Amino acid sequence: MKRKITAAVSVVVAAIMLLIGTAPAFAESDWAKTHPRRKQVNDRLNNQNRRINNKVKNGTMTTAQAQKLRANDRNIRQEERDMAKQNGGHITKQEQRTLNQQENENSRQIHRE
Repeated sequence: MKRKITAAVSVVVAAIMLLIGTAPAFAESDWAKTHPRRKQVNDRLNNQNRRINNKVKNGTMTTAQAQKLRANDRNIRQEERDMAKQNGGHITKQEQRTLNQQENENSRQIHRE
């Protein structure tokens, strides 16, 4: 009898651990990844990456300059992901504004380089 109870408890504990372990997957659902505010921020980052690639390709930017600007964009993208994790898979309007200000500064640097 004691073994049956222990086995049943083990199954319940395993089920709970499975649910807890998959909680982050729910936060990164397709809806969360394409939330309008997140999409806008990430679309801008992708556009800036294309601009950097084009400038390197046509010789108006060195690879060292490009690496610095890409690092800035990676930091912004990671900050966006961290913000989304804290908010159930989306970012707030204020967080979007903050990220856009950072993207604006990097965009100005891309233009100057």
